[in-house]
Amino acid sequence: MKHQNRLASETSPYLLQHAGNPVDWHPWGPEALARAQAEDKPILLSIGYAACHWCHVMERESFENEAIAAQMNESFVCIKVDREERPDLDEIYMAATVALSGSGGWPMTVFLTPEQQPFFAGTYFPPVDKYGRPGLPTLLQNIKELWQSERQTLLGQAAELAKHIADQARVTAPLAIGREALRSAARQLHGSYDARYGGFGKAPKFPPSAALSLLLRHHKNAPDPSLLEMITGTLDGMKNGGIYDHLAGGFARYSTDERWLVPHFEKMLYDNAQLASVYLEAHQVTHDPEYARVARETLDYVIREMQEPNGAYYSATDADSEGVEGKFFVWALDEVLEILGPEAGEHFAAYYDVTAKGNWEGQNVLNTPRPLMRVADELGIPEGVLRAELDRSRKQLYQARKLRVPPLLDDKILCSWNGLMLSAMAAGYRVLGHRHYLDSAERAADSILSRLGRPDGGLFHTARGARAHVPGFLEDYAFLCDGLIALYEAGSPARYLRAAERLAQRMLADFDDPESGAFFNTAKDGETLISRPREGNDGALPSANALAARVLSKLAAHLDKSDYRERASAALRTYGKLVERSPRSFATSLSVVDFLLQSPSRSCSLASLAKRATRPCAKPWASAICRTRSSHTSTPANPTPRPRRCRSARARAWFRAKRHSTCVRTSPARRP
Repeated sequence: MKHQNRLASETSPYLLQHAGNPVDWHPWGPEALARAQAEDKPILLSIGYAACHWCHVMERESFENEAIAAQMNESFVCIKVDREERPDLDEIYMAATVALSGSGGWPMTVFLTPEQQPFFAGTYFPPVDKYGRPGLPTLLQNIKELWQSERQTLLGQAAELAKHIADQARVTAPLAIGREALRSAARQLHGSYDARYGGFGKAPKFPPSAALSLLLRHHKNAPDPSLLEMITGTLDGMKNGGIYDHLAGGFARYSTDERWLVPHFEKMLYDNAQLASVYLEAHQVTHDPEYARVARETLDYVIREMQEPNGAYYSATDADSEGVEGKFFVWALDEVLEILGPEAGEHFAAYYDVTAKGNWEGQNVLNTPRPLMRVADELGIPEGVLRAELDRSRKQLYQARKLRVPPLLDDKILCSWNGLMLSAMAAGYRVLGHRHYLDSAERAADSILSRLGRPDGGLFHTARGARAHVPGFLEDYAFLCDGLIALYEAGSPARYLRAAERLAQRMLADFDDPESGAFFNTAKDGETLISRPREGNDGALPSANALAARVLSKLAAHLDKSDYRERASAALRTYGKLVERSPRSFATSLSVVDFLLQSPSRSCSLASLAKRATRPCAKPWASAICRTRSSHTSTPANPTPRPRRCRSARARAWFRAKRHSTCVRTSPARRP
């Protein structure tokens, strides 16, 4: 008989995956926390996400095991959390996991007191003792015995760790940030650059989108061949590697090796939004058509496979299909030859590194280690002929792949991730000139504003089907506002700018800390946890504090509100001392600093004014006063605005609408 636990009524695909476990899972909430208090039991908190391979492994090995489930149910109140639905819980208890074990990851396994304070944490635990770590049954027994015999020691350790986590949310005295911080970040990145394969550091390698965007801005300010080499070397390594889906477009989460060859095959909306944007920026700088191609294919993939009929974008696709990691994406040589035929198949195999032996576990991850010209020379056919043939072959294999069992689609809608994709789609339209990108983004924005808008004017964080829930976090307001402004700057109606300002005002009301200047990640009336987290550095997502500052900076420019600019500067200065210590960790913040330091004539990041349109965008409410800043003397710590009156209505309209663009192409006249 199939089990059904309390997760059956949840919306998260990850939680629903566990709804049939024999474990008596609770979602995080008052019922579970009250039960832990009433029964005087520790909490076993398991945090993961739907596209996580090792989360599936631990479920199959342990959570579906009747004996292990009985052990969990007897001694613990078991809570399952989708980290994407509750980034606040994930952040708090990841800090505990790193503090206790020295590293973190998912699935995250944390043991808490009934007061939610952590006292032991780790990640994946096998069903038996192996891999140099205790099996989950051994761990459960040890924790049970310690809770019974040494509880006071555990409680003392838990209280100390909870204080440590809460202290991490404290900020230091503010410090001004200038251009030297950008140069320091570039030097730090250069020190860890992999000149052979691209990227920074060793395996596993994650796409460094924020760092690349910062390097592009820095290169624009002070052209440097070594910077450009790091940028192009990394972009080329990723687009040529197996981390890129050469048939459908889009990027996997990260590479397990230094060559960008073998990915963890899950594909996340936020990665593809950030990578599409940085490839577009790189195309603007280098004019390399390959970068435009990758951005175009990535955005087309999102529209084709990740956009729901109502307009919003889905969250992710899984790494596994039919219980096997990567099975959907890899190929055997015989398959390729059978589908394409001997000649076209051999040509495809030569370019995409497909061999009888395989390049990963006997199978082939498609990648392009050699330039097309070299492969064409080896095959003795013209490059253009080979390119056209490969285009046809990719389409054939893509259609054949669609017949396979696909990975799970995580079809929940996340406000923050959708905001990132709005910005990417708007940039795609402005740089590439394809109208369907802007249409896609407007449909998504309308859906998000309608479905995730709360009756009180705030935002929900997530939705699936007709149910929206979880009060919005700072990332939801900051990322969505940033995307709405990007739509407006691309030529969409002014209602998107008005929505951005309204939500930004709510962001200031709910997340602001007037004393320090830094924004909290959770709202002032949110759930009381052991810490109210906030941070300024980037992670897999850009810093929400930094994007909140960028939103306010852009609104200040569009609406002539200097108080927004001052508030943005304060949010950045709060982390000035940490930026000084590790500038590369604050790439998004430094990009916003660079934005604030630009004069209007230079604030079109990575753009060439010679290629920009002067067609006016109708805004009858636009002010005749435009404000400029000296890029030499003005810093976020000491803004010195100088008023300048535009000479004509045409110039005023163009200047206001375009001065904070990141495009090089003409945007059509704004629709009313």
